Parts: sequence; C-alpha cells; structure tokens
Amino acid sequence: MMSKQNWKPGNMLYPLPVVMISCKRPEEKANIITVAWAGTICSDPAMVSISVRSERYSHDIIKETGEFVINLVNEPLTRACDWCGVVSGKDHDKFKEQDLTEYVSGYMGIPAIEESPVNIYCKVRDMIPLGSHDMFTADIVGVTVDESYMNADGKFDLAASGLIAYSHGEYFTLGKKLGKFGYSVKKKGML
Repeated sequence: MMSKQNWKPGNMLYPLPVVMISCKRPEEKANIITVAWAGTICSDPAMVSISVRSERYSHDIIKETGEFVINLVNEPLTRACDWCGVVSGKDHDKFKEQDLTEYVSGYMGIPAIEESPVNIYCKVRDMIPLGSHDMFTADIVGVTVDESYMNADGKFDLAASGLIAYSHGEYFTLGKKLGKFGYSVKKKGML
C-alpha cells in the first residue's frame, strides 16, 4: 500500500512551460520577465493567460501597454531564461546583457526574442487581481516560428526545438514521446 503525507495548500502543479515574456513601453528599452505561470485558456478565440506579481517591473509595463509577447524557451535559451527571472529590468538591459536579438513582427511593436523557436503576440483582454499575482488574460493576435524547425513536409516540428519545462525550481528538457492525442483509442501499436 502506498503511503501519502498531508501538506498545506500549495502550488504543486508541475511541470510547467517556462516562458520569457517580452514587453516594452514606447520610448523605453524592451524588457523580459521569466514566467512559469502561463497557459492556454481558450482555443476559439485563441487566448492565453500569464500571472505576474504586481511588484515586478514588467507588471506595470504590461498593464499600461496592454501588450506582451510569449517567447517559448528551448535548451540554448535556458541560462538567459533563468537570468531574466532573477534580475530586474529596472537595473538591466536584458536583451543586451544576454546577447538576445529583438525581433519586431508585423503584429505589434513589442519585440519578440528572435532566438526563441516560437513567439506568441498577445493583447491583454483583462487583468484579474488574485492575491500574490495578477492574471493577465490575452487574445493571441499572431505567432511567428523559427523556420529552421520546419520539416520536409512543410510542418513545424515543435518537438525538434528542444523546449524546456520548469518543475519545482528546476529546469528540464522534455523526454521521449509516449503517444499522441487519441492514441489510447486507436489500434494497438499506433503511436
């Protein structure tokens, strides 16, 4: 028989995607905040949410501009991702100090991180104060992807980009493929 311990309520929903959020006020330098509390909230219309502590430098930038870019993080970006999560944009030019390239798409003036395999451009729909964090819900207005991850069939191979996950204070690469959506009801052996 398995043994379990009772703990007080806490955030133990792991692993999570770890993402770098870029944001920018007009006439100021762009900033990056690392966020592990991000997720899909609707597919039609395409929407996401991020949760940010109100005392963080990026919080007010996002609140004032109503825009941000979610930049997915792969293994080569792990160190920059961690660094951007522990230093403040008030004191550092994160793009410059981490040798990251600002990429401005046609979707909005907020720069994405060019080195990221996927950039998701977001316009804030609402900010919901929740306690320690405020949740920004946002419409996705566009996506850019790194063409080097396009396969021979012209499909984007997200698995080849080497995305990382965050789990209880640590970063991990994603593991082996175990199946795909619906495999449990398909014929045996079809992954």
